[in-house]
Amino acid sequence: MTVTHRRRHTAAALFVATALTLGLGACGSNGSGSSSTAAAPAASSSASVAAAPATAAAAAGTATGAALSGQPFGAACTAVPKDGAGSFTGMAKDPVATAASNNPLLSTLVTAVKQAGLVDTLNSAQNITVFAPTNDAFAKIPKATLDAVLADKDKLTKILTYHVVPQRLDPTALTGAHKTLAGDNLTVTGSGQDFTVNGNAKVLCGDVQTANATVHIVDTVLMPAS
Repeated sequence: MTVTHRRRHTAAALFVATALTLGLGACGSNGSGSSSTAAAPAASSSASVAAAPATAAAAAGTATGAALSGQPFGAACTAVPKDGAGSFTGMAKDPVATAASNNPLLSTLVTAVKQAGLVDTLNSAQNITVFAPTNDAFAKIPKATLDAVLADKDKLTKILTYHVVPQRLDPTALTGAHKTLAGDNLTVTGSGQDFTVNGNAKVLCGDVQTANATVHIVDTVLMPAS
């Protein structure tokens, strides 16, 4: 082989080698691009998977928030026993008259309910709201007047049934006028955790649940207009 031929052969070999190198580089580049493109859905998929627990957590948080909105509220709730039949948990298991009989804040109300013969009526009612005056609320009434009311079954029944609304009223539904079992309306004003009934009875501990009723404990005995 002549020198000229060797040079041409060497040049050709270099050209082929260079072409192969460039081709492989190009393939590597395309492969890398393909990998990047293929990785995008994978990243997107990972993001979706990561988002699923977050969505579930948000849903759980909403559910928890909804559950918390049904918890008793108000300063007087601290006076309710922490455990036993008179506690919030204990009251939730019993119908309303029975539940109230286990709560030391409501002993005078329970005496009045028994005197009027309303224990079975209240315990058998379904989905009612009771505005329950505390012992201190009854103490605001002069003793002679209270004794006279307790001795008059018809008048006592009228007063006690005026404290009962034939539907459950949670805090979101409290505000407004509500017809009572006595036939007269009572009116609740306020919002959040601050409510007043008929302009003078403050809700001290609201949204207490019993087996058949929602109870709002108030600081004043409500009197029907008629």
